[in-house]
Amino acid sequence: MCSHYQTVKDAERHQRYFGCPLPETIRQQLPKDVWPGYPSNIVVRHIDATDTGLTTRQSRLARFGLIPHWASDPDISRHTFNARAETVSTKPSFRYAWQHAQRCIVPAEAFYEPDWRTGHSVATRIARRDGAPMGLAGLWATWRAPQGELVQSFTLLTINADEHPLMRRFHRPGVEKRMVVVLPDEDYETWLRAPNHAAAALLQPYPADRLDASPAEPPKR
Repeated sequence: MCSHYQTVKDAERHQRYFGCPLPETIRQQLPKDVWPGYPSNIVVRHIDATDTGLTTRQSRLARFGLIPHWASDPDISRHTFNARAETVSTKPSFRYAWQHAQRCIVPAEAFYEPDWRTGHSVATRIARRDGAPMGLAGLWATWRAPQGELVQSFTLLTINADEHPLMRRFHRPGVEKRMVVVLPDEDYETWLRAPNHAAAALLQPYPADRLDASPAEPPKR
């Protein structure tokens, strides 16, 4: 489970690694640390209606925690910030977004998980060893509020990490180990554009030797 990560706020860095601008109107609204219910930036596939067949990437401001279209209020996002890869195609909260290929890339400098090997929780910051930002696999949705406002939201895909050399350290003893899906840079376009069966094949653990984990006291919400 991942409920806390750091987003990418540097516009040049965002353009370089994710292939699309980070508009100032979005950047100004981004917190450094993102928790469920917070606004953050996602990268989606954008189809230009004026040029048939032309697709690009676009930044979008969205709430962390997916709000399905049938939800009665946005508070469901407190429980839908992670989607299990094993059930994403069938669970009601995520089924529509998956079936309609509403996939996104979530830019992140790092994410946090609790290390329980000492017997108590030690907040740990996990980042790419090469210093590049991460592109996390996500799904997005649009929800219409009772007042008519359209709310964008998203969730992070997770996979089993019981056998992962690094990520099996985290979460309480006896609990299944999970990890977010860190997409290889070369798979970004496939994740955004491919059919679901091809996208599902990308839900793989990121190599442990390409990640760095270090104790860090995260800021409180």
